[in-house]
Amino acid sequence: MIQVQTILKVADNTGAKRAMCIRIQGGYKKRYASVGEIITVVIKEAEPHTAIKDGDIAQAVIIRTKKEIRRSDGAYLRFDDNACVIIEKDKKDPKGTRIFGPVARELKQLGFAKIASLAPEVL
Repeated sequence: MIQVQTILKVADNTGAKRAMCIRIQGGYKKRYASVGEIITVVIKEAEPHTAIKDGDIAQAVIIRTKKEIRRSDGAYLRFDDNACVIIEKDKKDPKGTRIFGPVARELKQLGFAKIASLAPEVL
């Protein structure tokens, strides 16, 4: 459950370390976002000498949330942190070439197959 002002860890190698959600895509009154949804973020912390700088605005997809995800078989999936991956604008491809940490299986079903294939573990 990500909402506006939520700080997320950036789990790719674009150079960004932390990002803050400033908009949730999908309607003007949409309040919460979950795994697999696209949000607009502002980069709060980034490594020096990289393509992404502090204050840049980017599109990101949520890959992990502390709030559990309920699956159709009744199982629940919960992660230790809130994390996102920076994606290309108007595409579903990641800007980075590596993804750090596990991702949910739901990402592949939602059309983010490239992110799921780059991840070291799909749960």
